[in-house]
Amino acid sequence: MRPGARELLGFAAAGICAYAADLGLFVWLRGPGGLDPLTAKALAFVAGCTVAYAGNALGTYRRAATGTSRARQYAVFVAVNVAGALVQLLCLAVSHYGLGLTSRRADIVSGAGIGMALATVLRFWGTRTLVFRSQAARTARAAPGTGQATWTG
Repeated sequence: MRPGARELLGFAAAGICAYAADLGLFVWLRGPGGLDPLTAKALAFVAGCTVAYAGNALGTYRRAATGTSRARQYAVFVAVNVAGALVQLLCLAVSHYGLGLTSRRADIVSGAGIGMALATVLRFWGTRTLVFRSQAARTARAAPGTGQATWTG
């Protein structure tokens, strides 16, 4: 299997596990947990981010030597995931309020379909580029003879 395909499959597997954790916890917190929807979703989002980070850090990108602390990696990972969530919300808002497509089906297509697809692309790029960028990739973009990254990399 090619390395790019292996990376994509690992990212997808971590994402599926994170989605299951997010959804399962949200459903439990809304039901037996008795929490309001926003609190339940916020807690479920953090749990899902944690599962996705662990899956990527210990699985997909375990060999990526970033030279940064796990706490910093996790913070950047959460920021990338928040950006992805904002993309999903933006797609839903544009469709529902901007284009006037207000049916339940239109909301699902724009938020959970188009929004999720765009957010997944953003999350993959951000996870690979900003969170688990390998030392080799940074060195390859370094200015010749300086060991420092150039303004383009």
